Amino acid sequence: MNPIWNHTKENLISFFHNFGWAWWVEIDTQNPRCTYYFGPFLSAKEAAAAQRGYIEDLEHEGAQGIAVEIKRCKPSRLTIADDMGERSEPQIKPILSSQV
Repeated sequence: MNPIWNHTKENLISFFHNFGWAWWVEIDTQNPRCTYYFGPFLSAKEAAAAQRGYIEDLEHEGAQGIAVEIKRCKPSRLTIADDMGERSEPQIKPILSSQV
């Protein structure tokens, strides 16, 4: 890819993320009971294309009961785990959700 486009894309992602407009892959697992956020991405299509690799990594680590959602949000944490008492307060405010 063109180095100028890469730089421009990084700036756009940063801008979108600052306003909560960037797309993220949200993965919830039942065992361990966690929510993971992967991103940010410029589009839902880019996020959807990347999700398989994240799922495979979690499956390889033994995660079970995996549910995936592609959404616009601005997570304050990338991993939220029940066993650490981190689910007591909402960590994100969804902007727009899309099933891809």
